[in-house]
Amino acid sequence: MTSTSLAHAEIDRLLARLPKGYDLSLDRIRVISSALGDPHLRLPPTIHVAGTNGKGSTSAFARAILEADSRSVHVHTSPHLVSWHERYRLGCAGEPGRLVPDDVLAAAVRRVAETAGDMKITVFEILTAVTFLLFSEHPADVAVVEVGLGGRFDATNLIEQPAVSVITPISLDHQSYLGDSVELIAAEKAGIIKPNTPLVVGQQAEPIALEVIRRIADRNNAPVSAYGQEFFAFEERGRLVYQDDDGLLDLPLPRLAGRHQISNAATAIAALRKGGFNPSDRAIETGMGSVDWPGRLQKITSGALFDAVVEGGELWIDGGHNPGAGAAISEVFAGLEERVSRPLFLICGMLNTKDPTGFFEAFSGIARRVLTVPLATTDAGIDPNELADFALDTGLDAEATGSIEEAIALVSTHWAVSPAPRFLICGSLYLVGEALERSGLAPR
Repeated sequence: MTSTSLAHAEIDRLLARLPKGYDLSLDRIRVISSALGDPHLRLPPTIHVAGTNGKGSTSAFARAILEADSRSVHVHTSPHLVSWHERYRLGCAGEPGRLVPDDVLAAAVRRVAETAGDMKITVFEILTAVTFLLFSEHPADVAVVEVGLGGRFDATNLIEQPAVSVITPISLDHQSYLGDSVELIAAEKAGIIKPNTPLVVGQQAEPIALEVIRRIADRNNAPVSAYGQEFFAFEERGRLVYQDDDGLLDLPLPRLAGRHQISNAATAIAALRKGGFNPSDRAIETGMGSVDWPGRLQKITSGALFDAVVEGGELWIDGGHNPGAGAAISEVFAGLEERVSRPLFLICGMLNTKDPTGFFEAFSGIARRVLTVPLATTDAGIDPNELADFALDTGLDAEATGSIEEAIALVSTHWAVSPAPRFLICGSLYLVGEALERSGLAPR
């Protein structure tokens, strides 16, 4: 989105005067929503999605399946990669949803900001109120709403009666807000559970996460369907097999790369069934092939950055930035290495709130070298020299560079590698957004 965007101008004004971080409480969003006429009470049937990893992919699968079933679907996701508009996709009858038009978003932001007045409120709370306003005033069959941070005190948790709640895989992330253990983080995520409302839980690497979630669900009399217990999915002979109480589905493998997308797809299917949306088998099959989620294990094959890669090389991007995401991403690249061997170079930038050590450890024995870069669109990035030290401490070779382009050029001109290298731009959604914008591939 260009700098002439009306919506960006409105949001820039908010960023200049309001706190940019999180202040976890529902008090302020409740007040502003009331002043707007309680739009959160007039949403379409809603799928509310929390979790550390896989929220966006699971939401994307749900949207793809529902749209294949001829439903119109609003989708709220965060953060965005390139444009604020990505956070708001409005459903369209008879065709795929579209990012909110600029003038519509600008008007909604202005309306919420004027309603808030001098109220002490965060930008994320304003933007969540915008979600409620847009989704209540534009008709759709379903709304998919992603939690921003945590769950219990996230502004989206003003939603009182979702059709189904979803908790995707939980990993260590945002510890300063949510707690320093998976157990504590799971309790915060489980704060979205509503009384007597179905809950679907994605694959959990640590059993304690599911234990905590089930305990809180029991207190709320919320029926639980958990991956690996009430529903299952696995790959067999190049197909995805999904199983629950209703039987088996034989499906094509998801269009999204990575074995972890099998469990994300299964979680979306279970959520749609438990939420009463009951898509047809044909729609589920179609959704596996039509799903789109930019910036996650995305192979770049055009644009200025790809053109800078040595002939025959590969360029990938992924915004994962915590230990759980690192494990899922590294598994994919280990598989690629088995099929077509290429040296892997990580081009990495990371926010100063993240855990570089846990992320880098996942690439031990897989990455040839880490080239660290600054985050050009935020001042909250880890200094590239410091980030390189984190990588070195995990046993990886690493050095600091000044930009994505410099990192690619360094390998292309100074490393005599054969076969041609495989690059992965990773560690931050800010960095991935930068790569997409420079490649002319901003999400639409």
